[in-house]
Amino acid sequence: MYRSRTISGAVAVGVLVVGVLAGCSSGGVTTPTATATRTVTAAPTSTSSGAPTDAPSATPSSGTRPDGDAPSSSGTGAAGPARCVTGDLAGSVQAGSGGAAGSVYVHLVLRNTGSGRCTLQGWPGVSFVGDTNGTQLGNAAAEDRTAAHPTVTLASGQEAVAPLRITRAGNYPAATCDPTSPDGLRVYPPGSRTSLFVPVTQYTACRSTGVTILSVQALVPERQAAD
Repeated sequence: MYRSRTISGAVAVGVLVVGVLAGCSSGGVTTPTATATRTVTAAPTSTSSGAPTDAPSATPSSGTRPDGDAPSSSGTGAAGPARCVTGDLAGSVQAGSGGAAGSVYVHLVLRNTGSGRCTLQGWPGVSFVGDTNGTQLGNAAAEDRTAAHPTVTLASGQEAVAPLRITRAGNYPAATCDPTSPDGLRVYPPGSRTSLFVPVTQYTACRSTGVTILSVQALVPERQAAD
């Protein structure tokens, strides 16, 4: 009985092995399944600051000259006459339109005494001076910006004119004005840090800075001053 069961189990195992071998020999090899691929593009490398390595550098900004004047330029790039320098100018005062009640207009004249052409543009700095030593008397002239301020080109010997209004010192109480006789005018041509002296003694200045009795317009070509 025990022997019969052993033979039956061996037969069963043999049948199972034969079945497996039969399956392998009958083309039952498993075909691998294809796997889809994905293309990945690498991100560009950046610098530690996050900016691209070929980023353009900043363009330096233009500056100004040490004397505070902005650099001049022309549309064509061609060099024109230079600005008139104080050493090539002579100043004088001529009669103006006469003025209104309480003030008088005179013409402050700047003449080109140099050998070449030069330019003036804007408002001259003007103040009364006295005490025989150039002491400024009162406030410098206020700039009257209601009139034109063209660039004036002066050939040798030509003149530019700035109308100058002088308010009569007698319009103010003596305690407010502190009136005094001036020796003349200190005049700074536009854009210049050096001045010239124009003798003027027929007017009364105010030594006090509590009032401003001078007002100057921009320079214009001779015979074109409105006042």
